[in-house]
Amino acid sequence: MGGKLSAGPGGCILRQEIEVRARDHLVLWSEAIDSNSMVAASESQIKEGKEDTNVKPPNSPRHREVRGRWDPAKAHRPDIEEAPVFYPSPEEFEDTLAYIAKIRPLAEPFGICRVVPPSNWSPPCRLKEKSIWEDAKFHTRIQEVDLIQSRGPMTQKQKKKPKGRKRKRSFARVGSSSKRRRPGSVSSPEIEAKFGFDSGPDFTLQEFEKYDRYFKETYFERKEGNAGDTKWSPSIEEVEGEYWRIVENPTDEVVVYYGADLENRVLGSGFERGETSGWNLNNLSRLSGSLLSFERGDIPGVLVPWVYVGMCFSSFCWHVEDHHLYSVNYNHFGEPKIWYGVPGSHATSLEKAMRKYLPYLFDETPDLLHVLVTQFSPSILKAEGVPVYRAVQKAGEFVLTFPRAYHAGFNSGFNCAEAVNVATVDWLSHGQNAVELLSEVKKKTSVSHDKLLLGAAYEAVRFLSAGGEESRESLRWRSFCGKDGTLTKAVETRLRMEEGRIVALGSGFRLAKMEKEFDSNKERECVKCYYDLHLTASGCNKCSPGVYACVKHANELCSCEGNDRFVLVRYTVDELSSLVRALEGEREDLKTWASMVIKDCSETRKGEPRGFDQNLEFQVDGEVNDTSDTRHDASSMMNFAASVVPIKLGFLVFGELWCNNHAIFPKGFKSRVEFYNVKDPMRTSYYFSEVVDAGHMGPLFRVTLEESQDESFSSFSAQTCWEMVLQRVNEEIKKRSSSQEHNIHTLENIDGLQMFGFFSPSIVQAIEALDPNHGLVRYWNHKKQEGSL
Repeated sequence: MGGKLSAGPGGCILRQEIEVRARDHLVLWSEAIDSNSMVAASESQIKEGKEDTNVKPPNSPRHREVRGRWDPAKAHRPDIEEAPVFYPSPEEFEDTLAYIAKIRPLAEPFGICRVVPPSNWSPPCRLKEKSIWEDAKFHTRIQEVDLIQSRGPMTQKQKKKPKGRKRKRSFARVGSSSKRRRPGSVSSPEIEAKFGFDSGPDFTLQEFEKYDRYFKETYFERKEGNAGDTKWSPSIEEVEGEYWRIVENPTDEVVVYYGADLENRVLGSGFERGETSGWNLNNLSRLSGSLLSFERGDIPGVLVPWVYVGMCFSSFCWHVEDHHLYSVNYNHFGEPKIWYGVPGSHATSLEKAMRKYLPYLFDETPDLLHVLVTQFSPSILKAEGVPVYRAVQKAGEFVLTFPRAYHAGFNSGFNCAEAVNVATVDWLSHGQNAVELLSEVKKKTSVSHDKLLLGAAYEAVRFLSAGGEESRESLRWRSFCGKDGTLTKAVETRLRMEEGRIVALGSGFRLAKMEKEFDSNKERECVKCYYDLHLTASGCNKCSPGVYACVKHANELCSCEGNDRFVLVRYTVDELSSLVRALEGEREDLKTWASMVIKDCSETRKGEPRGFDQNLEFQVDGEVNDTSDTRHDASSMMNFAASVVPIKLGFLVFGELWCNNHAIFPKGFKSRVEFYNVKDPMRTSYYFSEVVDAGHMGPLFRVTLEESQDESFSSFSAQTCWEMVLQRVNEEIKKRSSSQEHNIHTLENIDGLQMFGFFSPSIVQAIEALDPNHGLVRYWNHKKQEGSL
């Protein structure tokens, strides 16, 4: 997630003492690798859960000696206010983004808040499954807590400093069948080691929990009281007081491990597959209404959640999210996480305070706050007039951070959390500010801000131009438009900004239309400042072909004259002005832009990540020159069927009606699939497909529009069910085709069994496993005849 919740890679120089200690850590790790017998002995003791944890050698990476000890008399617990806590009702909790918007005016002034789900929402955590808990390994980082604020200046020169922890976008050409690949690592072990966050050993969750227990029992061992009082453990307040004593006034070495920024391929998500709630962090960033849904690439930690496995004192240092996005963190299980937040309105004050107290670190590493390696006392921030608030996140609770809100914290013990980013329309002004700030310090962005901005504008145009009954989604998007709408203002601000920059260039550049595929499969950034070039780009055919700069740095690219220098524009100023008027509700402009959006919807291949082409061909007269054949046949339906997600498998009923030659129909089966909305076929929505018991009539098949439960279609045939949906979609398409004065082709056919998921290999395999004795004879006999058994 943007600026994730851990200390990360670095580039500042440490004192000789730290370097010696880091080398010792690496030597120990190397010795452990070479000494398989010693490590194996330690691992076997941990796995067996034996109480005797003093396995020799005690300072091996898997069993580091705990040197520090609790000093309660010198506790430094910050005297600060608590962040607000919200308790949504079950009804409020159903719409994630609507609830975030509801609490934003109350919570944003604190920068951070807790959200406690209703008691009836308690999703199972798949990370507790035996195969994951005992066998899946994850990597850790070593954190020297006593040096996380108090490390000294560097004593020797280092090589060029890294640029930070930017997670690059991944690209796949629209229509491509290739899978998206994870981009390169955010940092190298060498860079992390320079900051004192060396690579640590691998653990399973079971091993890590036991190591944390050993650490905590040893560190907080009481010298007084009953010797047999083995159940005692320190309070959250005592752990917090000791943590800040270590950070602010270290006396002993305190070294811990943190399993941070763990990608999906390591442990996977803690949420069960098929959980449809918007609070499932796998769904959150791409919910309708989240602008990240217009990003077609999968960005680890931003659109795809990262998992964090913490132990006592493991820390996440002060940072803001990538692109100043919102973040949502869920504590799946374990001990609380202690958070500290500063509202976005005081971000500059925090930066000034840290520069004042840690000048030597900023002198050596000016971008220190971009590399997540420095903790800083909330008590000092408060003394400097910076408002800072505490949130104690227990298991089963969410923490929400707001745009540009600095946050930091640590774990009070073993826990497992998951986090992702989200961007709502109100974030747009913060995002634009982030783009400009990152450009000033020559930092890359994680997402293309202009793609998200234009994607939101296109989505709003669709809803503004749609007729028929108002839905919750259409009301949401309409609220962002109008002359004073948040989205309208964001587009207009961006238009005026780029218009002023182009005018400032003078007459030495020729304007040209940007090619449609300019940045479709390649990241285009300013060669000078990394500014994203989705909207405009400058270049020179003579001296630097294929090299581009933003409009701000066009004159720095070269000094050639004549027609060689150019500025590429995706839309002209007049075209973008028309878009602003469309968002304001001007009828003719809305009609012009709606025709382009509709054309894009009819041509976009389904099965691709949600989001518009972003390269709409502008037709100033409102007419659409559509010469392509966009009829949807069975192959396009296959793309929808590929997105079927099982929710409930159900159970078997043995009778001839509960299967046919091609599929088994478990009672209680439920799946979810994306398809054209029956009320507004210019967009897609999710549908539930279910199999219910109709008594002696056998299975009843039912398809329901998720966002409008009254739109439900039932039949004793799965095929008929989906044909009824298709018929409604086609009827609505015909209405809109005549009203928009251009032709939109209807959909010709659909396969009901596919749309239910009964041809999905993974679903078929799971259903067949319910019938090991082949009791549903008709199905199995046909499969045998087909030779597939």
